[in-house]
Amino acid sequence: MLNPDRDESARKMDGRFRRSERSKAAIVNALLDLIGEGTPEPTADEVAERAAIGSRTVFRHFKDMETLYAAMDAIIEARYGPMMAAPVPKCALKERISEFVARRTKLYEGVAPIKRAANIKRPHSEFLQERHEAAVRRLGKDLHRWFPELKNKKPATVHAIELLTSIEAWDRLRLDQRLGKKRAAEAMENALSALLL
Repeated sequence: MLNPDRDESARKMDGRFRRSERSKAAIVNALLDLIGEGTPEPTADEVAERAAIGSRTVFRHFKDMETLYAAMDAIIEARYGPMMAAPVPKCALKERISEFVARRTKLYEGVAPIKRAANIKRPHSEFLQERHEAAVRRLGKDLHRWFPELKNKKPATVHAIELLTSIEAWDRLRLDQRLGKKRAAEAMENALSALLL
């Protein structure tokens, strides 16, 4: 037999859960947007204003910073994971190098502000340290997926290629050497070509 009171209670709980999930998503997206726009450590008030919620709501939804970092990581993975998983084109090495650099450029331009912000917090966060190490491994595997020729190279050459195609090298080109996106990509492509061709 149906119980209208129980059904109404379930609907209210379901509605509260959906509102809670929407608030959480708004907080994480606001945080990522602010970081992406150049604010590496947004305040709770800035996040709340961007998410159109109250400041206390920010702290109510995440029990600690590690939980918030994990929620951010899930959204970053959803945004950029498919790019990393896209198939490698079947073409000559020279063209593959160009396409690899084009994809890394797009990836790094998207995640660089988030990575810089994470680097500030990483010494104090086990989660961010683990994700950093996982990202380094993932980028290394991706490099070998693109260039099976690396198995015939000396280990020192492989290490050099891993370094020059890293996000840290990209940041050096873009921030310290003040190269535009196109010139930074050309520098990476030229260096990679010199070591692979």
